[in-house]
This record gives sequence, structure tokens and C-alpha cells, in this order.
Amino acid sequence: MKVRIEKLQETDAEPLFQFEVENRSYFRTMVPDRGDDYYHYESFKNKLDQLLLEQSQGLSTFYLMRDESSTILGRINLVDFDAFNGKAELGYRIGERYTGKGIASIALKLLLDEMSKNEDVKHITARTTKDNVASQKILTKNGFTYTYTDLNEVFLNGKEVNLLHYQWKN
Repeated sequence: MKVRIEKLQETDAEPLFQFEVENRSYFRTMVPDRGDDYYHYESFKNKLDQLLLEQSQGLSTFYLMRDESSTILGRINLVDFDAFNGKAELGYRIGERYTGKGIASIALKLLLDEMSKNEDVKHITARTTKDNVASQKILTKNGFTYTYTDLNEVFLNGKEVNLLHYQWKN
């Protein structure tokens, strides 16, 4: 499967909403649910508009992972960009039907190839749960190094988990 990443645009609203609705149950097994309001189109569209504004201000960059037929496979983002320190935080999610196919790793490589040309980005941080071995492998395969485990457990979907922190340097 050929995978590409494209910056999020206003025209992505309806297909992205459908992707989020379709994967809600799956996503909430790994990350906190976004709440019922997020899954009403008007509210979703308002939140999307806020993200696009944030992107236009250079505070974050949001991408969609797509296949050859432009189907949305997942999302990959750089958020909380700190221009002074050249730092951003990575986040991604893959639709349930597309897990285990190497899509996240390909998309992350594409993103990092793009960021390696950007002198303003000096390092990217990422976090994952201790139990999410697949995500840990994706990060290390793409040049992220483990930096530390946050010993303060967070409550996630009914259980306490530790977060592992990673970093990529440009």
C-alpha cells in the first residue's frame, strides 16, 4: 500500500469526521475519549477550524495519512511547536482497519524526512504508554530514542499507566 501524508485542510472536514466516528470505540481503548460533543458534526467542525487556525499560526501542523485512493488511514501531528527551542510534540493515530500494516511507520518516516529539511525543528518529542509496544517500535525504528519513563502514573481508560518519553533530534 502506498502511503502519503497531506496537510489538513478545511475540505477534509467530512471525511475526517467519518473516520473519527468510525474509529471512536477503537481509539478510546488507547487514549481518553474526546467526549460525545466531538462526535456531533457542527462541534467537530468548530474544533477542526480551531486546529486549522493553530496550523496557520505555525503553532502546530496536522497531517492526514492517505492511501492511493485518498482514503484516510490515520492522522499524524506535530503540536505545541516552541520556536524558541525548536521543539514540537508528535502524536498519531491509525484507523482500526489499518493497524499492523506499517502505515504509522511509513507516515512517520515521511514526516521526519520533511522535518529534517526544516532548520527550525531541532527535536521532536513523543510519548506512549508502557503497554503500547507497537508504538515504541515505530518510534525507535524511525530514529527516536527513549529518554525516560514518567513514574507518575496517569489514569487511562480505567487503569493506571506509565508514559514512556522519546525524542528525535534533527
